[in-house]
Amino acid sequence: MGRTFLAALILILTTGWATAAEQKANQLFGAVSRASQQAPAPIGTYAKGCGAGLVQLPETGPTWQAMRLSRNRNWGHPDAIAFIQRLSAQAATQPGWKGLYIGDISQPRGGPMTSGHSSHQIGLDIDIWLLPAKRLNLSRSEREKISSLDLRSKDQRRVNGNFTRAHYEILKAAAMDPAVDRIFITAPVKIEMCKVATRSDKVWLQKIRPLYGHNTHFHVRLKCPPGSQDCETQRPSVAELSKGGDGCDKSLEWWVTDYLAPPKPAPKPSKPTPRKRGARDYTMQDLPRQCAHVLSSR
Repeated sequence: MGRTFLAALILILTTGWATAAEQKANQLFGAVSRASQQAPAPIGTYAKGCGAGLVQLPETGPTWQAMRLSRNRNWGHPDAIAFIQRLSAQAATQPGWKGLYIGDISQPRGGPMTSGHSSHQIGLDIDIWLLPAKRLNLSRSEREKISSLDLRSKDQRRVNGNFTRAHYEILKAAAMDPAVDRIFITAPVKIEMCKVATRSDKVWLQKIRPLYGHNTHFHVRLKCPPGSQDCETQRPSVAELSKGGDGCDKSLEWWVTDYLAPPKPAPKPSKPTPRKRGARDYTMQDLPRQCAHVLSSR
């Protein structure tokens, strides 16, 4: 455990949580190098919470490799680790794929990250690279230098030649997994999947959601596991609430039309608009109080 974490413990013991709670949560959680010795439990929301008793994904498995090991973000709820094992085994059946390259899951005790990553805080979010895993013997150094594969065209309106049927099948397998709540991917990939999907695909295709910043990886978000009383499930989207919606409608085209249009000049506000607080700004007071126990636990 790092000096920052030891200093935080000393602060807690001498002044109590009232003072420690004012410190930036991402600095406190980012300083811890191992999980808490507690029963596994996701606490709070995907973007404001922590994780008790998280499990470390082995750096290399039969059908996966964890990437960017220097970040120490290959920790997740046991359900997340089991999901990675399931999906990577299915990915290994695709031509040219020996498995999956896994990006960020969570820090050892979850919580806000020093990088400002807004989610991945409770051990149920998983970033999966879109680069086919042709080798599963990458060294630690190679995993820091190698880059993933971009599936989006330069104009951001369609997929490029890197998108293959294997990507479609892997995303489909992920979406069909009952543990999955939703999957974030660049809009052009969702559009392409809508073109080839059949009517019977509506149930799982609805889970594939367009989102900026996901053209080199897809982001899997798992449901709160049964019995997780302190885990807050994400609110249903419009697509979920509509009857039989699969997201292959006009709202999807917005991402490659209006969203990409240059913004119109906004009138100057009479008063400065306060900056919206994000994960980097959270203190312990912003997180569920159970996170204090996760942080101070052995």
